[in-house]
Amino acid sequence: MKLYSYNKCGTCRKAIRFLEDRKVKFDLFDITETPPTKQILKAAMKAKGMKKLFNTSGVQYRELKIKDKLPTMTESQAIDLLASNGRLVKRPIAVDKDKITVGFDIEEYKKVW
Repeated sequence: MKLYSYNKCGTCRKAIRFLEDRKVKFDLFDITETPPTKQILKAAMKAKGMKKLFNTSGVQYRELKIKDKLPTMTESQAIDLLASNGRLVKRPIAVDKDKITVGFDIEEYKKVW
């Protein structure tokens, strides 16, 4: 499994603790240095929708006025933007074969991981 997270993110730390407590093996990627690939982002978008992929509480989301751009943004534009700037991506993203989660919802993690 690949886990894209950010070490200063409390939610990411909760997800990591959850996985470690259950002995789930994963490779950890700093989402700000190594954003998820376009393929992973496309799968996440298919599963969760475009808006759910954006870190709406992030500084760059506000600075770039993404909220105003989302209504007219195509999926392709969103994928390109997210793949180029990991700070815009909702985290953590956990992916393994045909399973993917965005953010940390403990109930979803219990079902999926």
